[in-house]
Amino acid sequence: MTTLLNKKILVTEDEAPLRNAVSDILNFEGFTVFQAKNGQEGLEIALREHPDLILLDLIMPVMDGLTMLEKLREDEWGKTAAVILLTNINDPEKVAQATEAGTYDFLVKSDWNIEDVVGKIKTRLGITA
Repeated sequence: MTTLLNKKILVTEDEAPLRNAVSDILNFEGFTVFQAKNGQEGLEIALREHPDLILLDLIMPVMDGLTMLEKLREDEWGKTAAVILLTNINDPEKVAQATEAGTYDFLVKSDWNIEDVVGKIKTRLGITA
């Protein structure tokens, strides 16, 4: 059984209320959480902190999520970084692009609740209850 001890999550989301809500619940669950409000900030934090998992919004100012993901995959560490996309877009073309770039999962914001996100993170990190 893997513990939450020292598991780092990066929440890259431009909507502050959502970013804060997700971060708060992940902190409560025992994760170390980093926050980024755009893809540029997210990329810098990801390459510096090497989180165990990145929650990544697609539509953000400065640098969008797909661009961040492409740049992340250019880095030696980033090639295999675990990424779950969070977005309002249910666009098959964007889903295909994200899947090709190696995302673990794709969650449409209107279709999930915070417990779903925590569950997916724990599953991806091999954490059992």
